Amino acid sequence: MRRITRRGFAAGLLGVASSLLAEGAGTADASAADGARRSGVRGMWLATVANLDWPMKPGQPPAEQQRQLLNLFDAAVERRLNTVFFQVRPTADALWPSPHEPWSQYLTGTQGKDPGWDPLGFAVTEAHRRDLELHAWFNPYRVAHHTDPGRLVPGHPARKHPNWVLPYAGKLYYNPGLPEVRGFVQEAMLDAVRRYPVDGVHFDDYFYPYPAEGRRFADDAAFEQHGAGFADRASWRRDNVDRLVREMKQKVAAVGRPVRFGVSPSAIWRNKDTDSSGSDTRGLQAYDALYADTRRWVREGWVDYIVPQVYWNIGFPAADYAKLVPWWSQAVAGTGVDLYIGEALYRAGDPAQDAPWQDPAELSRHLAFARDHPQVGGHVYFSARDVVRDRAGALARVVRDHYGGAVRP
Repeated sequence: MRRITRRGFAAGLLGVASSLLAEGAGTADASAADGARRSGVRGMWLATVANLDWPMKPGQPPAEQQRQLLNLFDAAVERRLNTVFFQVRPTADALWPSPHEPWSQYLTGTQGKDPGWDPLGFAVTEAHRRDLELHAWFNPYRVAHHTDPGRLVPGHPARKHPNWVLPYAGKLYYNPGLPEVRGFVQEAMLDAVRRYPVDGVHFDDYFYPYPAEGRRFADDAAFEQHGAGFADRASWRRDNVDRLVREMKQKVAAVGRPVRFGVSPSAIWRNKDTDSSGSDTRGLQAYDALYADTRRWVREGWVDYIVPQVYWNIGFPAADYAKLVPWWSQAVAGTGVDLYIGEALYRAGDPAQDAPWQDPAELSRHLAFARDHPQVGGHVYFSARDVVRDRAGALARVVRDHYGGAVRP
């Protein structure tokens, strides 16, 4: 998720609840999963990295953190959403008592410190109580927002295996080119899936790190050891990410109960001027910059759903929403992979954004446009705090125009 700053919640939930209840709401009597499929996915990302959405700040008492989380879930219900993508592994850490990785610092302010409760277990129970699907959202390779392994808690896997990590552009990453790293991060994530009745497993857009000008990801040793048989380093890197996705799909399917696996990639696979099969865009290409062959994952059925982050307005010259949605619709056609569109709710009403985002109707026009593409099975909004405050009233307009019935307990 390409979101940088953290602002406080600007509005309470009382106004959200009263305005939407005044509009009237239907009642759903199916399970969370059935409700999401019947109505189409209406989701929100709930980010915990850097306390973007929750908790509002680390170190608060468990009861206060629980109250805040319930407020976010209740806001989702009042906005007639039905799915929450809850970030439970933001930086090689955990929001549950993991045997593999430390407790997240975003809970208590201290990495490895037991918060005194189980956020993921609480979240699953309370989401399902409200007929919300809950997808556990994981970041596979990010370790820290700094480059000093010595600042990690003693016993951290990155300290026990210093050869697993590489610094890059002010952050620390697990090296995707090492098979032992891939196996470890998969097992760390699967622990949550096996222990909790989550409805889905969700990856965001971070695989190899976003490129920084003048910086080089120093994976020479791994390439020398494991890159034989590949035409170039880029092909090898893409194979590493392909393996992560393909193997994770297989392992999630082997859990023994229905759990869906999906990814929310950067929305541009490749630009048309690079590859005739690409979209008519001029932006960063996931295939070349992040080594994420997102179109292949769809074609091979390595994901159950895909949520491209189409974070631009209709008519944006370099990456037009009205060009990317048809491209992705064509990409998933006939594959059996579900398509949901990632929406930039956070841009709506932001004075730093271009004029289209100052119009509260922009997002509603997105849903109207997507309705003409039957492959689009829903929309997911970034992020939860913007669902609450809805700065420009854009989500309220979406609810009024498109979400005629609520998915409610």
